[in-house]
Amino acid sequence: MAGAAGALCAAASSSCASSVRLGAAASARLATSSASGCVTPQHYFGGLRQSCSLHSSAASPARVNVASVKVYSRSVASGVRAQVATSEQVVADASKLVEAPVSIVTGASRGIGKAVALALGGAGGKVLVNYARSSKEAEDVAQQIEDLGGSALVFGGDMSKEADVEALFKAAMEKWGTIDILVNNAGITRDTLLMRMKKSQWDEVIELNLTGVFLCTQAAAKIMMKKKKGRIINISSVVGASGNAGQANYAAAKAGVIGFTKSIAREYASRNITVNAVAPGFIASDMTAKLGPEIEKKIMDTIPLARYGSVEEVAGAVKYLALDPSAAYITGQCLHINGGMLMP
Repeated sequence: MAGAAGALCAAASSSCASSVRLGAAASARLATSSASGCVTPQHYFGGLRQSCSLHSSAASPARVNVASVKVYSRSVASGVRAQVATSEQVVADASKLVEAPVSIVTGASRGIGKAVALALGGAGGKVLVNYARSSKEAEDVAQQIEDLGGSALVFGGDMSKEADVEALFKAAMEKWGTIDILVNNAGITRDTLLMRMKKSQWDEVIELNLTGVFLCTQAAAKIMMKKKKGRIINISSVVGASGNAGQANYAAAKAGVIGFTKSIAREYASRNITVNAVAPGFIASDMTAKLGPEIEKKIMDTIPLARYGSVEEVAGAVKYLALDPSAAYITGQCLHINGGMLMP
């Protein structure tokens, strides 16, 4: 996970591995007409007009049995309401199955990734929960998604490896047939000062935190381009915009994610694919809970809101960019969630 743990300033190392609701309100209308001694209850269902007519005898038009007509009308109306209610349920169920968005969340076994997966699954979506090593935690996340009414698929794989990325997208397509949302969240840290940093530490961070974003975005874009629809959200970090001593590799990767996001947003806007980034600041985690009071005070002094953010607050922003219709006109942006620590 990318998150804010990456910005623990030199005070402490972070671990960022980190409907168509047809309104199923199919409308029903019961109309009666007394013209020419004809009473015609009518209703509309799914746009199809149906009518039932009761005609009085031509010889005695004044002797229409009004009570019978009223009872008949009530009966028809009641039947229509029952039909509508049943049809509403059928349409709602079918709509949920057909239109529930399919999301891929990388690094979703814990932290920000877990919160994002639960937010999207809790909205009724289908979520592929990716993990690298924490299989049990990923299974727990999948079960929670099912309990919330969504659907889940667990997939273990290293998103810095092209073969693993290809296998992940193949698994999602085989199960659900499409991909609507991609959240690139998987990430790691290998913190140390530049003079002590080994090339392997540089490469590991760049390969997962930046190259992994490239590989997953490229795979998702191929699918989204064909249907001319999709949303991609990349998790960056406050240090991608501010920098941080001891995190040259991590900051470089997260800054790269922001630049990558803006470039890809321009490339795919014509295909109705939005691409945005979210850059968390200090987010409460197991690591921040272990910080001493002196270090925590120094951190709080840098945050105008004087508190850590929560994974749910980050997930809420991702959910908005991924699902909300009003986010359709937002692309190429980096949303900073840092309590005012950085105001670019």
